[in-house]
Amino acid sequence: MRAAYRLACAVLHLLRGYWIIKTQFAKISQKKRADHVQQWSAQLLSILGVQLRVIGKPIASGMIVANHISWLDNVAIHAAHFCRFIAKSDIKNWPLIGYLTDQTGMIFIERTSRRDAHRVVEAIAARLQVGDCVAVFPEGTTGEGRELLPFHANMIQSAIDANSKVQTVAIRYIDSACGEQSFAPCFVGDDTLFQSVWRTLNAKSITVTLQFGAAQTTESRDRRTWTNDLRTSIHTMLS
Repeated sequence: MRAAYRLACAVLHLLRGYWIIKTQFAKISQKKRADHVQQWSAQLLSILGVQLRVIGKPIASGMIVANHISWLDNVAIHAAHFCRFIAKSDIKNWPLIGYLTDQTGMIFIERTSRRDAHRVVEAIAARLQVGDCVAVFPEGTTGEGRELLPFHANMIQSAIDANSKVQTVAIRYIDSACGEQSFAPCFVGDDTLFQSVWRTLNAKSITVTLQFGAAQTTESRDRRTWTNDLRTSIHTMLS
């Protein structure tokens, strides 16, 4: 019953987000749009029974690099600080969610196309150069959170091209009752989105912790060296 109630509230909240975008976004500034997205994301976490804990302070502009566990990662980061995210292009075609993500500044990528990857690197650099905050998941896919997957260096080239700061963030999901790692929000392997969502809704209480590291600059590192250093930074925070 608790999960069904949370699901109904979450659907209504998605529809409220759709209504806000349709009726208000064309009339307000980008700053107010970002505020709406941040508030809406924090409210969605509350509806899902997920508490947010933030350690450190996110940078106002630049690139945020995070480990990737769940569809919930984006919501949690948005609740802490508005960012533009990178997502696979087929999400744009999802009912309702595709529209919401598109209108909130998502940058879509066709992962099977090297040419499109180059376009996205240029698009990220352009957003960084105008002072936006862009969040990327260099693992390229989700993992359980037990250990980090290899990091891909392509997106980090955007930060080098834009001479941008990069900040790491380590994401953890914790069972609030016992303090152990929670795997309920995981979205890996054969999981469907609904299965992951349903496990999250059924969990009594989850805390998502975002630990932000210190902002970095390239310091003449090439993209592979810098990517490895960023991975080490997140690994250290998760240890």
